Amino acid sequence: MFTLIKEEGHARRGRLETVHGTIETPVFMNVGTCAAIKGGVSAPELSSINCQVELSNTYHLHIRPGDELIRDMGGLHKFMNWQGPILTDSGGFQVFSLAGLRRIKEEGVYFASHIDGKRIFMGPEESMRIQSNLASTIAMAFDECIENPAPYDYVKRSVERTARWLLRCKTEMERLNSLPDTINRHQLLFGINQGSTYDDLRAWHMDTIAEYDLDGYAIGGLAVGEETEEMYRTIESVEPHMPKHKPRYLMGVGTPVNILEGVWRGVDFFDCVMPSRNARHGNLFTWHGKMNLLNEKYMRDPRPIDEGCGCPACRAHSRSYIRHLIKAKEALGMRLAVLHNLYFYNELMQKIRDALDGGYYEDFYRKYRVILGERSID
Repeated sequence: MFTLIKEEGHARRGRLETVHGTIETPVFMNVGTCAAIKGGVSAPELSSINCQVELSNTYHLHIRPGDELIRDMGGLHKFMNWQGPILTDSGGFQVFSLAGLRRIKEEGVYFASHIDGKRIFMGPEESMRIQSNLASTIAMAFDECIENPAPYDYVKRSVERTARWLLRCKTEMERLNSLPDTINRHQLLFGINQGSTYDDLRAWHMDTIAEYDLDGYAIGGLAVGEETEEMYRTIESVEPHMPKHKPRYLMGVGTPVNILEGVWRGVDFFDCVMPSRNARHGNLFTWHGKMNLLNEKYMRDPRPIDEGCGCPACRAHSRSYIRHLIKAKEALGMRLAVLHNLYFYNELMQKIRDALDGGYYEDFYRKYRVILGERSID
């Protein structure tokens, strides 16, 4: 399913064949938590901004509208009218983000719904069944995402439990994929490496789960409190233990510079809410650096957000107009800004793939890791 086409240092150019289409890597997955991109971007429009993979959230879709309803509607692809690959997370991140509303046991996690307080239980088997109902292309294993920093003894117990949970996920997914009425009987399973910032726990956990021969492996539990350099160091410590011929996914990361650094260290898949979240507040990404469109200097600026950009916003509208819309709280302004940022991220990944194909990724990386992390003066 996954072909490693070439390498440049640790950076990798690959291709993952799935039942819903081919994924060229490195790739950024556009986040549609509740089966929609926040900011009013429809699933069919994702194709116009060169999206390869859409990502949705298992916990949120289980809460509302319900995974059984989505199954009855033919699965997530039909429900949201997106034909390309979809990755669903497992609900494990909510073990971290809803820390005040959950209780962790060996059998799984007990949640209080963030919407109405209703008691919810989710364990490995429940997560796999929900994701099977959603019929996503790639399902993520159920895990505990641990806040950084965390005590060593707690992290050790947690990763041991996450490893046990992964075996239960694998067993349940194999059962579900064997059923004749399962919508997507070719659903893939990615395991998640945890271990906070402790190199020995990260290595032990990665070595352990690599033996399970899954379809792919993720690095989880980063960008949740640690310094950026600590995140990079942790990726470097895990990477040698990751199976070479399986896709690698860095969960919840990040900025354009984070992506350049992640690719440099051997990562294939990325996702983050940042491009859409930042866009809704006028914070945009360009090839000249970061831009706060709400700054007064753009009030009478007739140029597009980024000259040369092919996104729907830049093809048709000025900085002045989009700034006005956002300031006036018009939904169109937010929507155009989101389209721009997601287009930028998808174009960034295409340029990264082109650089790897052409054998000049190091030059590309060293140039843009400086430019994309700075404020635009344009």
